[in-house]
Amino acid sequence: MPTHSLFLIKLPLLTSLLINFIGYAQAEEPNVKVDAVPAVENVQPEQEAAKGYAFTNQTVIELARTLAQSPMTPAEKAPQALTTMDYPTYQQINFQQNQAVWGNTPTKFSVQLFAPGFIFKDLVSIDVVESGRAFPLAVSADSFTTPSPEISALISQVGKYAGLRLHYPINKADVSDEFAVFQGASYFRAVSKEQTYGLSARGLAVDVAQPKGEEFPMFKHFWIERPSSSQDAIVVHALLDSKRITGAYRFGIYPGKPTRIDVKATLFPRADLKNVGIAPLTSMFMHNSSLDVSDVPDYRPAVHDSDGLQILTGNDEMIWRPLNNPSSLQVSAFSDTSPKGFGLIQRKRKFEDYQDLEANYHTRPSAWIKPTNDWGEGHVELVEIPSKSETNDNIVAYWQPKDGLKKDQSYTYQYLITWSNDTPVSLESPRVVRSAKGVKLFKTDPEVVIDFNKMPDVNVNDLSVDASISNGEILETIVVKNPHKNGVRVYLSFDPQDADLAELRVQLKQGDTAVAPTWLYRWIKE
Repeated sequence: MPTHSLFLIKLPLLTSLLINFIGYAQAEEPNVKVDAVPAVENVQPEQEAAKGYAFTNQTVIELARTLAQSPMTPAEKAPQALTTMDYPTYQQINFQQNQAVWGNTPTKFSVQLFAPGFIFKDLVSIDVVESGRAFPLAVSADSFTTPSPEISALISQVGKYAGLRLHYPINKADVSDEFAVFQGASYFRAVSKEQTYGLSARGLAVDVAQPKGEEFPMFKHFWIERPSSSQDAIVVHALLDSKRITGAYRFGIYPGKPTRIDVKATLFPRADLKNVGIAPLTSMFMHNSSLDVSDVPDYRPAVHDSDGLQILTGNDEMIWRPLNNPSSLQVSAFSDTSPKGFGLIQRKRKFEDYQDLEANYHTRPSAWIKPTNDWGEGHVELVEIPSKSETNDNIVAYWQPKDGLKKDQSYTYQYLITWSNDTPVSLESPRVVRSAKGVKLFKTDPEVVIDFNKMPDVNVNDLSVDASISNGEILETIVVKNPHKNGVRVYLSFDPQDADLAELRVQLKQGDTAVAPTWLYRWIKE
């Protein structure tokens, strides 16, 4: 399997635009039993490194707390000879699979590493933890296959990495699949059984969509705990550093169907942070054939890693907001208190929905964030960035605390990320399965249709539509049976009058009770 693929070079488009631009309960923390085994073979051979150092769950927290008391020290950079190489050359640098950490042991997990180079300029330290002691991983000339002996020697001389990837048999018992990657700033991503990489998560987002440009925290140091041979979970710790904040992260990672990552983030701001995103997700949406048609001819009916933002509010209201690829930067905020979940969802799961033989968008994961402690007041923020290329990530969603984060205080956010095919909550409840827009027949008024499934026995005469618009007026709503979706369809026509933008809200009710997710949409005049 190649070490590098296109998904690794998808970039956050906001950088160029602004700078030059509940189905699953809280997972228990893996109680990883550490076998009394010698240190792995590729730890640093120096005498002191071979002895390792004591490591506990508090080690990274105390490091982050101490770092926050002084200005940030910039990350070490890879030499220019590595960072100026082009992508095809970087693709030829592959970690030697026979060098995989724990690759030839009874442990079900193994770890492979990424070399610095191309756009991955920041150097990352990686240690393994065995029997309560941490050992730095060394880099040798034999760690990677490369296009030339000079590149091998240079990587060995640098002595650090650009990231890591985890392997585990999630599809077949005899094949150790790559299922999670940590590489680039604080980005990480994962897949479940029979999925392919799509959207990413991040440790933290700072100043997204702000005029002065985004600040990108990075994971500077990782510690990977060795699981026992019977363990089906692995623990990774990470030290986050940035100009105005530090953080200690603990990832309890459960590969499978679906893969879950239990995150505990302990944050120490160096300065007051007003625009900070907790549990950020980054994805791509170019177009579909119903709400946001491609501006250029495309044989594919849809191109996206995610097609909607779903939110489960603190008062149990389920919200579905279809995504856009707008012509100008759009930021939306959904206020809440003690949210129960949010995520970027890839709902359509058939090849025919995308007709893409290479990207396989129908196999891209959804990501659902479930807070496991109280996040208080704030809002889910959705950022939609204009994009003309599917190699750019142009969708960002995260939780923003009402009062931001204050200097010299500590904050702990705990949450579970589920990398499922759909939202892993209320699986038997109705869902929005399609949204489309057009013009009302024989008229010129804009119209939207919304299809809800899993309502086979409902009497449409018992249903009402609670609809509102921020600018203009609602003209008509109609509810009819939709046997093709085993549910109902809502037709809504409206007059935006002279508005360039209008927020639509549609809730399907039976009496006073909502019987389906609330549908939200930002209509923008074309």
